This record gives sequence, structure tokens and C-alpha cells, in this order.
Amino acid sequence: MKPIFGRGPSLQLRLFLAILLSVSLMLADSRLDAFANIRYLLNSAIAPLQYAANIPRAMLDNVSGQLSSHQQLLAENKSLKRDLLVQQSDVLLLEQLKQENKRLRDLLDSPFIRDERKMITEVMAVDSDPYSHQVMIDKGRIDGVYEGQPVINDKGIVGQVSYVGAHNSRVLLLIDPTHGIPVQVVRNDIRVIASGSGQIDQIQLEHVPSSTDIEVGDLLVTSGLGGRYPEGYPVANVTEFSFDNKRPFAQIKARPTVQFDRLRYLLLVWPTPQELNNTGGLDDAS
Repeated sequence: MKPIFGRGPSLQLRLFLAILLSVSLMLADSRLDAFANIRYLLNSAIAPLQYAANIPRAMLDNVSGQLSSHQQLLAENKSLKRDLLVQQSDVLLLEQLKQENKRLRDLLDSPFIRDERKMITEVMAVDSDPYSHQVMIDKGRIDGVYEGQPVINDKGIVGQVSYVGAHNSRVLLLIDPTHGIPVQVVRNDIRVIASGSGQIDQIQLEHVPSSTDIEVGDLLVTSGLGGRYPEGYPVANVTEFSFDNKRPFAQIKARPTVQFDRLRYLLLVWPTPQELNNTGGLDDAS
């Protein structure tokens, strides 16, 4: 039986003819530019397919870029938050230093600070005993501190040193019930003894006759008697004057010029030789 279709040319002949045709077309295109229009039309027809094929890659690049930007923004945000926290802590510290600097300036520039030798000291601790009003300071015997030494701040008299250690000391405050101080009224130079009441905002004048010329608002300052405190430092302002005809003495209360609940920086005072000579030494006035 004969086959329906003939075998046709051999494969080698077909390959040779294809190569010959390809070379002829390439030569014709390169020499004569015969297929420029055809190439343009084919390129226009294929362009949509190229764009369609490029869409997945473009989408992946876009998503990758967004993820990268998101991660970068998160990292930058975290870094900025850390920097902001550090800056805020620095601002808080700066504000504290500003307040501390202001307190020191107020202490050194106070009009009540005179020519006696002085040394700045800082409060280390406050006595927790409700019946004792004392504070611990960071200066001691190696700094020349002595028992009975007057202690002041920019507002007036704080108290006196009651105990001296090698590197720290205790200060008995003006408001302690066991503390007494000789004072005088600025208005008329009347001299009396003021003692602590155990309250941070009040002291009292002891054994003052009801006929004594003392009025509410009078400023009390140190009299210098006894040699413990230099003369002229503010102590308190009279806030109450009352008397009973059945009692020999008036009841007089005064508010200290120092705010004892806000003690931080204090001044230790060494009386001048002239003050020591005028008072006959450091006698106990408390």
C-alpha cells in the first residue's frame, strides 16, 4: 500500500533552506532596511504583552519598596523616640540645675549675708522623729564645723550645730522645742527670748509682759546677746499678740522667715573676732 502523504525533502535539506532563507532576510534587512515597517508593526503588537508581562515585577518591586520604607520608618521612629526620651530627661535635669543654681544665687546674693566667714553646706537627711527637728548636713570637723555654730540661709536663721562628726553634722532647727534664741524687735529694739514650738511655721516669745510694746507684723532679728548668733539676722515676724489679765505674761507667736520644709542649701557662719570680743566668747544661748 502506498502512503497517503509523500515523505518530502530530507531534514538536512530543510535545515539548509531555512538557514539560507534567514541569512538572505538578514542581509536584505541590514542592507536595504526592507522590514522596518514590518518590525515596527510587530513591536507595536507585542508592546501590550510586554507591559502585561512586566506588571507582576512592577507590583513586587512596589510592595518591596513599601515594606522597606515601612521598616525604615519604624526604625527611624524608634530611634527618634529614644532620642526624644533622652532629650526630655536632659531637659528635666536642666530645669533642676536651673532651680539649684537659682537657690545658690539667692543664698549668696541675699542682703542678709554679711562679712562673716561662711561655708555652703547641703542638707543630707531630715530627722524622722516627730518630736525632734534636726537635719544632717554634709560638713563636719574636718571642715572646721563646731558645736553651737550658727546656721543660716538666704531668708534668715535656720538653727545651730548640735553635733559634729568627722564628715557630717547635725543642725538643731530654730523651731525645735528645746531651742531658744535671743531676739530683738527691729522697730524699738526690745529684747526677748524666742523658743521653738515644734511646728514648722511658728515660734513663741517667752516671758514677755503684756505691757510690752510688741505688735503684729514686727520683725524679730538676732540680738547678738550670748555670742551664739551674729547680730541682725532675721528670725521671725510677729503674727499674734494676746494677753489675759489673769496671767502675768502675754502670749506672742511669730512666723519664722525661713521655710523649714524646703531646706536644701545652708550657710555655716563663723563669727568675726570683733563679734567674739563684744560678746565675750561663745556662751550657750539655747
